[in-house]
Amino acid sequence: MSDEKEDARAPLPFRPTVFPGAAASVRPAPRPEPRRYGPFTRWQWAGAVIVVGGGLLFAAAMTVLAARWLLSLDALRDFTADYPGAYALPASAPVGIPAWLGWQHFFNAFLLVLIIRSGMQVRREKRPRAFWHPRRDRKGRITLTLWGHLAVDLLWLVNGAMYVVLLFSTGQWMRIVPTSLDVFPNALSAVLQYASLDWPTENGWVNYNSVQQLSYFAVVFLAAPLATLTGVRLSKLWPKNTPRLDRVITFEAARRIHFPVMLFFVVFIVVHVTLVLATGALRNLNHVYAAQGSVDPNAYADNWLGFGIFVASIAVMLAGWIAYRPRVLIPIARLFGTVTER
Repeated sequence: MSDEKEDARAPLPFRPTVFPGAAASVRPAPRPEPRRYGPFTRWQWAGAVIVVGGGLLFAAAMTVLAARWLLSLDALRDFTADYPGAYALPASAPVGIPAWLGWQHFFNAFLLVLIIRSGMQVRREKRPRAFWHPRRDRKGRITLTLWGHLAVDLLWLVNGAMYVVLLFSTGQWMRIVPTSLDVFPNALSAVLQYASLDWPTENGWVNYNSVQQLSYFAVVFLAAPLATLTGVRLSKLWPKNTPRLDRVITFEAARRIHFPVMLFFVVFIVVHVTLVLATGALRNLNHVYAAQGSVDPNAYADNWLGFGIFVASIAVMLAGWIAYRPRVLIPIARLFGTVTER
């Protein structure tokens, strides 16, 4: 074999019977990298949704079957008979949902939507478009996004304080604060009934079931204060040079807790709205939005007033979500300080 390298394009010593064509010397251009939305491409997201959705549907079906099997046992039937899902409130407990509670409910939901929106922006923002600072303190500069988040938080806290004051001054607190240890076995009974898709018999105008009561208590008296405390710890409102106070809740602990608390609110909203619509939409929406109800759970079943107000409130929330952007925030922020743009 010759040591010299043969020219690959030298003529063959015989007539070829198969010709390679242009592909032998011309390489096709590489295909462009598919566009990614986060970690996945569009088709990968579609596949993930199908796989995860199918898994959730299978898990839900198994949960329903397991719950129905459990409730078919004699011991569980006796348990649900003794604890139907709700216990009697004190005799002094008010009946009905007043109009102020409906307005508080809407305003709280509206502000919570903006808090989630602004919190997501704060978490994702890498290059702030604008900054805000007090007129007399240029060193206290924060991003416009963070200012908007804190401003909405403040409105939410004011609304929450008014809600708690009205709650205890009108006796409505007995509807969401457990007054008996029977709340726990009744809550377990209600969970089994929900899981079996055989909804617990209830009339929210008179009394919430125990799962609702514990959930509302957790949101108002546990999650909301925890979100407030961790939010203050992460902001410049936290007192400086207080090492003892800093050890009570460290900055890193607050950062790790604050975001999961927001996720808890998101999950609560999704589950709450789903069950409101699935367990008697017209009746439930009339209770909370139209302040209409009766000791008869079937009253106002064909009244669409509450549903209409609910749809209007969703439209307002969507409008607030869309409008929450620098173009709208900047003129509002300038009423309370100075805004500088990049």
